Amino acid sequence: MILTSAALAFRDIFSQPFRAALWKTLGLAAVVLIALWFGVGWLFEWLAVPFLSNLFPDAPAWVDQAGTVAGFAAGLALAVLLAFLIGPVSAVIASLFLDDVAEVVERESYPEAPQGTAMAFLPGLVLSVKFFGVVILGNLLAFALLLVPGVNIAAFFLVNGYLLGREYFEFAALRYRTENEAKALRGRYGTTVFFAGLVIAGFLAVPLLNLLTPLFAAALMVHLHQRVAKKEGGLIASAEMPRVARG
Repeated sequence: MILTSAALAFRDIFSQPFRAALWKTLGLAAVVLIALWFGVGWLFEWLAVPFLSNLFPDAPAWVDQAGTVAGFAAGLALAVLLAFLIGPVSAVIASLFLDDVAEVVERESYPEAPQGTAMAFLPGLVLSVKFFGVVILGNLLAFALLLVPGVNIAAFFLVNGYLLGREYFEFAALRYRTENEAKALRGRYGTTVFFAGLVIAGFLAVPLLNLLTPLFAAALMVHLHQRVAKKEGGLIASAEMPRVARG
């Protein structure tokens, strides 16, 4: 069930219907990162350099050169920081298009099943922030455990596998179910969801390919949810299902 869903998701992310979401995600991520680069650089020049000049008004000429060197050092440090931010920034931006991805998978791969319902703007925004928090938290925990020999790699996969599996499966389930129903379904298939999350964590560990993690994870969990739903007796058409707030 998991391997089949993963293979289908990998096929999906390189298919023509996914390209719009892919290019929008990468394009917006690039814009955000470039804006951060110039914004932090401008902030450094506006605050740090005048502060140092006022702090040492009678300093020798080499201090100005030191300020220039410090600016280059700050730019280098920022470049390293942005490299680490590529994944989280792409994740939060891609989360804005997850319903588009889910709709494509449902329509193309499961035409016989009822279509899910996209989240309203506000719950969707909350979900985007939640995804961003999950990615940041997972990687911070894994990074902290890098200092523990023999635990670091396992920690990365276990933490990200659990968090990503939980969040993306509930996203797929929420298109058809209330929040309580989605959580209950995840609880009944917790082991399956966790191992699917490990597959996502493995995808996340591959450089460059990890930029596609949100799209891959959403597609994988939509496939997995469809298969789990069949075992549960099938899906209820979204128009017939009573809706509740899903923030």
